[in-house]
Amino acid sequence: MKAFAESDIGKVRENNQDSYYCAKEERLNLYIVADGMGGYNGGEVASSLAVAAVKGYFENNFASSQNDRESILALIRSAIEYANMVVIEKAKSEKELEGMGTTLDLCFIYNNKLYIGHVGDSRIYRIRKEFIRKLTKDHSYVQQLVEDGKITKEEAVHHPKKNMITKALGVSSMVEPDVYVKGYLKDDVIVMCTDGLSNMVPDAKLYEIASQQEPDKASKMLVEEANKNGRTG
Repeated sequence: MKAFAESDIGKVRENNQDSYYCAKEERLNLYIVADGMGGYNGGEVASSLAVAAVKGYFENNFASSQNDRESILALIRSAIEYANMVVIEKAKSEKELEGMGTTLDLCFIYNNKLYIGHVGDSRIYRIRKEFIRKLTKDHSYVQQLVEDGKITKEEAVHHPKKNMITKALGVSSMVEPDVYVKGYLKDDVIVMCTDGLSNMVPDAKLYEIASQQEPDKASKMLVEEANKNGRTG
């Protein structure tokens, strides 16, 4: 398995509010991405805290779990709930961090299965042969409009409130992550990204780059594509 991660501040923000964890030559094939929000440096703090909390909780408790499907899903849910508590407590302790929050996506590959935990509008895609499929459903206002039949998927792409999310870590004492299992085959390509990429790079272009390039090169090319298509001010 090959894995690579890339992060970039982009063309608008003064600091990078994204955080990630990418397993290297370690026992657990665990991968996490988070996109923070909040004034001052709140978003940056929230995303880094959440990633560290989920990673630590998962690693500390995986060995003692049953390692079956339901136990792993329960562990993912508990890890995200723990991270939510960590972000909330940090915000309470420092006034300038009040109101901070973060999205969070987790992938854990184990026994030919892809275990997913998801909160917010960051995304997980799976490329299998000639198909790309979005495995997560955005927790967003615009996604709800689409599901309610009030706008089309095409209208959602340029909707003025497309960045308004309906679920995040750090905003409520209770968080209900989406947790589920998908199949994982040897040649599958998994792409995890924040909306800084998915808002700027169409799925077709994402597929083209991620399916044809090695992970290290694909990561850099996707960031370059997002910056090319992004705003300049």
